[in-house]
Amino acid sequence: MQDAALPDFLGRYQILAKLGEGGMGSVYAARDDTLARKVAIKTIRKDLADESTRQRMWREARAAASVNHPNVCQVYEVGETDGELFMAMELLEGEALADRLLAGPLTLPAALQIAIEILAALEALHGQGFVHRDLKPSNIFCTPHGVKLLDFGIVLPLDLLQEEGERLTRTGMLVGTPAFMAPEQWTEGAVGPTADLFAVAAVLFEMITGEAAFQGKTRLDLYTAIGRDPAPTLSGGPALEYVDRVLQRAFAKQAADRPESAAAMAAELQSARALVDGSEVATAHHLRRLLILPLRLLKADAEIDFLRVSLADALVSTLSRGDDLIVKVGSEKYITGDPDLAAIARETGVGMVLLGTLLRAGGQLRVTAQLVEVPDGAVLWTETKQTAVDDIFALQDELAEQIAASLTSRLRANDSGTGPQDVLRDVPRDVPRDVPATGKAYEYFLRANQLSYNFGMLPAARDLYLAALEEDPRFAPAWARLGRVYRVMAKYGHGEADYVARAEEAFLRALDLSPDLPTAHNLYAYYEIEERGRPQDALVRLLEQTRRAPTNADLLAGLVLACRFCGLLDASVEADRRARRLDPSLATSVAYTHWMRGDYEAAIRADDEDLRWNVHASLPMLGRAEEAIASLRQTEERTTRHVELDMLIISRAALEKDRATCVAAARRVVDSGFRDPEGLYYKAREVIYVGEVDFGLEILERGVAGGLSCDETIAADPWLESLREAGGLESIVATARARRVEASRRFCAAGGEILLGPIATVAVG
Repeated sequence: MQDAALPDFLGRYQILAKLGEGGMGSVYAARDDTLARKVAIKTIRKDLADESTRQRMWREARAAASVNHPNVCQVYEVGETDGELFMAMELLEGEALADRLLAGPLTLPAALQIAIEILAALEALHGQGFVHRDLKPSNIFCTPHGVKLLDFGIVLPLDLLQEEGERLTRTGMLVGTPAFMAPEQWTEGAVGPTADLFAVAAVLFEMITGEAAFQGKTRLDLYTAIGRDPAPTLSGGPALEYVDRVLQRAFAKQAADRPESAAAMAAELQSARALVDGSEVATAHHLRRLLILPLRLLKADAEIDFLRVSLADALVSTLSRGDDLIVKVGSEKYITGDPDLAAIARETGVGMVLLGTLLRAGGQLRVTAQLVEVPDGAVLWTETKQTAVDDIFALQDELAEQIAASLTSRLRANDSGTGPQDVLRDVPRDVPRDVPATGKAYEYFLRANQLSYNFGMLPAARDLYLAALEEDPRFAPAWARLGRVYRVMAKYGHGEADYVARAEEAFLRALDLSPDLPTAHNLYAYYEIEERGRPQDALVRLLEQTRRAPTNADLLAGLVLACRFCGLLDASVEADRRARRLDPSLATSVAYTHWMRGDYEAAIRADDEDLRWNVHASLPMLGRAEEAIASLRQTEERTTRHVELDMLIISRAALEKDRATCVAAARRVVDSGFRDPEGLYYKAREVIYVGEVDFGLEILERGVAGGLSCDETIAADPWLESLREAGGLESIVATARARRVEASRRFCAAGGEILLGPIATVAVG
C-alpha cells in the first residue's frame, strides 16, 4: 500500500516510494504506465522553483539527454505539475559510490574499473561540449552492470564556461564540491574538461585509500591545499606507483599540464591494471613543504657564525628522511629584516617556514626556533634550547636531533585529524646524515658553495672543498661538489689535463661514502653523460634511486637530462613536471628538451640560463633571427670565457651567414677539447647551416658518438638540409635511433614507465 504522505501522481507517473530527500527536493520511485517501465522522479521544492532553478534543471536534462552512453544515467522527461518541477530518469539498482566508501577503500582493480567507466562517461559528455563541474562519490552510482554518472545540475556548455564569472551562482557562491574542485574553479580561471579530470583523480585517490585527497577544516584550508600544496602521493607497489603518476598529472595546478582528455587518462589507467598482482596495499602520503631559513645571530659572533647555515643544513638532512615532508634551506635574502612570508610562499611554494636565532652568552649557546605557516604567519610551534658550548659541532648535532624531535611531535599534534597522523616518520639515530665531523670542515664547505656557481671563482671553490675534505675525508657532499667543480673546469678548458679523471674519482668517492646521496647522483649524471658518453647508465641509476626516493626533486632533475640524451623526450618533460610539483622553484634543463621536441616557445619560457642558449637557438626557428642576433651581440659583450664566447660567436655568425667567422670559432671550440654531445650538436647544425658540411658532419658525428640519441630531432632539423642532400645524415640518424631503442629497453626494465609514463616504441631501420 502506498504511503499516504506521498503524492499519487506527478504528471503521468504513478509514485511508488520515496527514495531520498535533500535540500532541493525529493527523489521517488515511480511507474510510467504509458511505456510500462519504472523510473526515478527528481523533484524541486515549490519554494525553490524560480527561473534560475528552472534553467538549471533544463540544462541538466539537455546535457544528460545529449549523451547516449551506458555510463550516463538517462533522462526521459522534464515536466511541471501544480507548480512543482520534476525530472523523470532511469531508475537504477545499486548504491552511490559515497555509500560504498563508508565500508572502507576499494580494491585497486575495482577502483580502477570505476574510474575508467567514469572517464568513459566524461569523454562522451565532453564530446558534446559540456563540462560536469561537480563530480564526486555521491554523483557516481554503482549498479550491477557498471557505473552511472548522475546529477548534471551544474553542467555548463564550454562556450559559457569561458565567460568570466560563470563558475559562480547568482548568489556568488562557488559552484561545485570543494574537496573535488580544480584550482581554476576557485578563481577567475576558465573551467574546461580537465577540471573534471582533476575531480576523477580525487575520487580515485579516495577509492584507493579511503581518505580525501585534499583535506582541511575550512574552505580556506581546502583552497590552500588544492591551489598551493603538493598533491598527495601513493606508494605500495608497481601498479600503485603507476597510478600515482597518472594522479599527479591530473592533480596539476595548471589545467594545461593535466591529461589531454578523459580518453587519454583512461588509457593510462588501463595500462596500470596490467601491473596489478592482487597484493597492493596503498599508503597515502600527504606531502608538506618546509623551508628552513638560515638562523639569525642576535649578536655578531664570528666563532659561531657558520652555525647559522650548518644547523639549517643539519635539520634538512635529519627531517628529509621521511617520505611526507619536503625540506630545503632557504636563501639568505629571506632573513634580511622581517621575513616576507607572502613572498616566501609565492616564490618557493612552501606551506611552512622554520625561523631561528642564535645567541652565545659566556659558555652557553641559546637556539630559538619557530615553525610558522605561510603566508598568514600563524605560529605552529616554538622551542628554545640552551646548552654549554664545549664542542660546537657536537652541540649542532644534538640541537638538530632535539629540534627535529620537537618539530616532528608538534607537526603530529597539529594535524587536523582528517588525515594520516604520521606526517613525519621517526628518524633512526644511526642513520647517516651527510654532515661533516668538524665545524671547520663545514665552514670551508659553505664558503665553497657560495663560490661554486660563479665561474670565475671555481678555482677558489675547488681549494675550499679540498680544505673541507682535508678536515673530514668522509664528508660525502663535499666530494660530490668537488667533482662538479672539476667537471665544469674541464668542460670549458680551464682545468688541468687530469681534471676529468679527478671529477670521476670525487663522484665515486661521494657515492661510496653515501650511496643514496641525491646530490651526488644528480651531479654525477652530468659527468657520466657529458664527459663519458654513458647516458643510459645514468638513466638506469637515477630511475633506481627515484623509485627509492620518489619525492626527491634533485633526482628527477637529473632524469630530465638523462632521458633527453637517451632520446626519451616525453619522459624528460614528465620528469620536469614531477620535479616542479615537488619544488616549484627548482631549475632543470627542460628548456633543451622543449627545443629538441620543436616546442620553441616553451624552450624560450623555460630558459633560465645566464647566456640564454635556448632563447638564441629558438628565436631563428620562430622567424625572429634579427632579434636573436641582437641578443647574441649583447651577450657576447659580457662574456669573457673563451669557449663560451666562441660558442656565442658561432651562433651569431651562422645567422649573419658569416661562414669564415663561424667556422673559425667552431674550430677553436673543437680544439679546446669540448665534449658535451648536446653542445656539439647545436654547433654542428650551425656550421652546416653556413655551408661547411664536412666539418659540420665531423662535429655532429662526435656529438652522436658521445651519446646523444635524439634521432627524431636530428632527422627533422631543417638546418641539416644540405647534409641530408649530400647523403651524410642517414647513418647518423640510424646510430642515434639504435641507441634510443636500447635506452627504451633499459628504461622499461628499470621501471621508467611506472615513474614517467609509457614511451613510444621504435624499430631500427
